[in-house]
Amino acid sequence: MKYRMLVVSLLAVIIVILNFSPVLVSAKDVYYSNEVAVLVYHHIDENEQSSVTITPKLFQRQLVSLQRKGFQFITLDEFKDFKSKGKAVPDNALLVTFDDGYESFYTYAYPILQKLHIPAVNFVITKDLEDPKRPKLASLSKDEIRLMRSENSYIDFQGHSDELHAMRDGKPMLSNKILNKGTLETDDEFKIRVVQDTRNCMAKLKALQASKEVDAYAYPYGSYDGTTISYLQEAGVRYAFTTKSGIASDWTDPMQIPRINGGSPFVRPHSISNLIKQAKREQSQFASKN
Repeated sequence: MKYRMLVVSLLAVIIVILNFSPVLVSAKDVYYSNEVAVLVYHHIDENEQSSVTITPKLFQRQLVSLQRKGFQFITLDEFKDFKSKGKAVPDNALLVTFDDGYESFYTYAYPILQKLHIPAVNFVITKDLEDPKRPKLASLSKDEIRLMRSENSYIDFQGHSDELHAMRDGKPMLSNKILNKGTLETDDEFKIRVVQDTRNCMAKLKALQASKEVDAYAYPYGSYDGTTISYLQEAGVRYAFTTKSGIASDWTDPMQIPRINGGSPFVRPHSISNLIKQAKREQSQFASKN
């Protein structure tokens, strides 16, 4: 009787471990190979609600669910090596990104990423570094970025523009000419504004040693065109991330890297993997037609 009770107790302990340990539980399924799914998040908060805000609890449960299902999280540098050097990535490779550089990344996301040993990159609006408490949603400070980088080199910070994450006359300033005193910018003025803003953004991040190499960018509002791409490249950007859904392959344009939105409160832990699989299916269907 005692032996039977001991066996039952051991089984109960094993079940608990399997249910709650993302390290011990891993799926063998291969959803894709030699490709990278890129997730995008924005804001994390305990109480605030919006279409791009999730709770810390949901964020952690999403990541744990992905770990259990066999997704392998990679660093930004590993992603760059995959794109530029053709280096191999693990099956079901996944890169976590954040846009806007909100302080909530430091307060809520960073501790979770640390605990789960997951790398990530945050695309920062650098004008807010000078006065991080000024915006309605507080931004990361220079000291917070320095601290995270000193503690974990797998947490990177890249550009989301300096002053061009804004609208003028209902149009994104990065990808559209603007009016100055009633006169529309010339081609040269437009180019100078975008190139200089991008260089300013990258210089501020380099001064903080925010990444091994500051050469990546997320398009504000996801708005860009061929002209935008050429200006960013002139300023030193080699990898640019969009808001278009999809999975990055070796043939994906490094200046048009697709991402999958995980930062919606409607993306439950059990369904985030389905979004990735759906993006993979749609990409495969597109490739077969072309």
